[in-house]
Amino acid sequence: MSWLEDGAQRSALWRSESGWPAPERIVIADERMPAAEAHRLVGGGSALLWRGDYQAARQLLRALAARIDKGNRRPPRDLALAFRQHREQSFHRARLLGLLLVPLDAGYVVPLRRAPDVREACTEAYGPGDDSLDSLVSLRELLGVIGSHEWRRRGVDVPELESTIHPHYGVFSPVRGEYLELVATAPLPAEASRAVDIGTGTGVLAAILARRGIRSVTATDLGPRAIACARDNLTRLGLVDRVEVIEADLFAPGLADLIVCNPPWLPAEARIPSDYAVYDPESRMLRGFLGGLRAHLAPGGEGWLIISDLAERLGLRSRGELLDLIEDSGLRVLERHDTRPTHARSSDASDPLHVARAAEITSLWRLGSAD
Repeated sequence: MSWLEDGAQRSALWRSESGWPAPERIVIADERMPAAEAHRLVGGGSALLWRGDYQAARQLLRALAARIDKGNRRPPRDLALAFRQHREQSFHRARLLGLLLVPLDAGYVVPLRRAPDVREACTEAYGPGDDSLDSLVSLRELLGVIGSHEWRRRGVDVPELESTIHPHYGVFSPVRGEYLELVATAPLPAEASRAVDIGTGTGVLAAILARRGIRSVTATDLGPRAIACARDNLTRLGLVDRVEVIEADLFAPGLADLIVCNPPWLPAEARIPSDYAVYDPESRMLRGFLGGLRAHLAPGGEGWLIISDLAERLGLRSRGELLDLIEDSGLRVLERHDTRPTHARSSDASDPLHVARAAEITSLWRLGSAD
């Protein structure tokens, strides 16, 4: 990126792990800029490069968020429309808040008053720093990087493992415990000796299957961050001799007695890379899993599909469509285990999708060959 500051031409690397394009216009800002002016500028597409106190920048970010939220429309009663409006407003909000920028010196030092030490957090997210390249990053992303570092340092408690899982930056954190409990308690196929965990992420489901006594587990993923994260967690848990982590698009080579898949639950467009943890465009992963499952199951084996009915409650996919996908794939439903989410959003009445979330059910579908 290049911009004019104090009569001189400046340049720096643009960082955006979320895939946002570099802003075309930069305005220098500090504590003297009123929140109303900042809101007007970002609303017009100008980025604000902060040169003041770091904590004051955080205060401005909160003030901008409050102004943006105040201007959001009330959701319609129709849940499908409410979902689309909520996505549009969330995308618009993220884009505007991402225009408040802070500098990063070479070596990941924030050259602002009262700035925290972010070197370790940035190294985890971005890799080793280049001593010759300064950069600019949105404050919102930097706060996410710091928060991710804290999650990784402290870990997420997983009662089913009696231990913690440490998510890496950019890898979906297993904060919704209800589906972990389903995997930990559903009856295993008879004499299951090999299992595959598709889209392993942090490796938490692979670890649960190994702890349940399955001798050989293969965990697959396409993302380098996820593969590194899963291997790190399985090493921490002492399970590397029983769980192999490989790069694969869905299935591992060979047959398995149990194949588990927890795809993104909502069939909707993914606009930025982080969306793929929640949204499955055109149900690609769901269709790929169901369509290929039969060919990868050992005789008498089972496939476990872990999925919420939130898509059905939002009008994005019907139960009939899901059952048709199962039947058309040459599969049959052996049993279904249901549970209700207990996460905070399920009881948040201010959430525009509260009606759907409050009624949501998470299921583990035990599937077998129709033959």
